[in-house]
Amino acid sequence: MTKTNRVLTGSLVGIASLISGALYITNKNKSIQKREIKPFFTHKAPYVFSHRGGMQERPESTELAFDHSVAMGLTGFETDIRITKDEQVIVFHDATVDRTTNGSGAVSQHTLSELQQLDAGYRFTNINGRKPYQNHPQAKIMTMAALLQRYPDQLVNIDIKDHPNSYEGTIAAERLYKVIKENHAESRVLVTSFYKEQIERFHTLDIQDEIAIGASQHEVTEGILKCYSGLGHLYQGLADTFQMPTVHKGLVLTQRKLISWLNQQNIAPGFYGVNNVDYMVDLANKGVHTLVTDRPTIGKQFLTFYQSN
Repeated sequence: MTKTNRVLTGSLVGIASLISGALYITNKNKSIQKREIKPFFTHKAPYVFSHRGGMQERPESTELAFDHSVAMGLTGFETDIRITKDEQVIVFHDATVDRTTNGSGAVSQHTLSELQQLDAGYRFTNINGRKPYQNHPQAKIMTMAALLQRYPDQLVNIDIKDHPNSYEGTIAAERLYKVIKENHAESRVLVTSFYKEQIERFHTLDIQDEIAIGASQHEVTEGILKCYSGLGHLYQGLADTFQMPTVHKGLVLTQRKLISWLNQQNIAPGFYGVNNVDYMVDLANKGVHTLVTDRPTIGKQFLTFYQSN
């Protein structure tokens, strides 16, 4: 999950044009339609997810990170997927391997076997400026199937990263759906994407509508606009959750009005990049359901405090 660059700005004019005074007068008394709560969201809240396993404390998206997150007692993981050259689903954020490994080039130009030869701890630097995880046997690129199998008790938020117009993007939803079904993980995964097309593709595959899905950038923008314009009752998106940055271009998104509106519809409010215990407490007290942190140790401190009060 990266900082969203166009969550509220790129689509504002187009979406706002759909909201007219006449529509408001006609529908202002229409009640909000609550969504059915998916199994993924039936556990005790608030949820605390480690961002890519906890990228500030261990090499991201590796067993090292995920094991550390489990040891800290967090609810689960926020992860990303990419499709390899041989069409395997891997747990990886970037389109290229350069930033986090000792390799180079696009993920889509490497087979799974080639990718798993790379050192995914090669570039990780800890707070002391050291690189303690270079050549570590658990600092390897994982498949999504391996993640689901290794951590059967963890909830997993999965973000489809490949662009919908790329070849990898056109098959990503189908490949991911197959992995989820093969591992009987329908009730413990949440599928998200910044791309509306990817959410719609996945939703079409999930005929029984049993797997939780998150809102795309477009849907988040639409929802926020309707909430603050008094037209929240007209929102009819697919999402079971909104996952957002706490602030976007100076606009604070953690206001009670938005959080309350989401909860009224059984749409779980979620925020990422939350790396402060006091801020976690404040958001949880406002009704935020999901907190995504880069630092599992901070998540543990929060859960210890929150569960004891």
